[in-house]
Amino acid sequence: MTIDRMVFAFAGSMILLSLLLAQFVGPGWLILAGFVGLNLFQAAFTGFCPLAMILKKLGATPGAAFG
Repeated sequence: MTIDRMVFAFAGSMILLSLLLAQFVGPGWLILAGFVGLNLFQAAFTGFCPLAMILKKLGATPGAAFG
């Protein structure tokens, strides 16, 4: 699995978790979904993604977006 796919999987998991927590705990958890969405948006234009940098240092295979 490449870094790109790991980032997408992690972001999707965090958004789903945020939605579940918002439904069962409180609406304040929607801030997490917003933060993840904003981070994905800025990474699309700048190429800067903290998770991608961490995964690269851990030895994950780079993909096309975060190579």
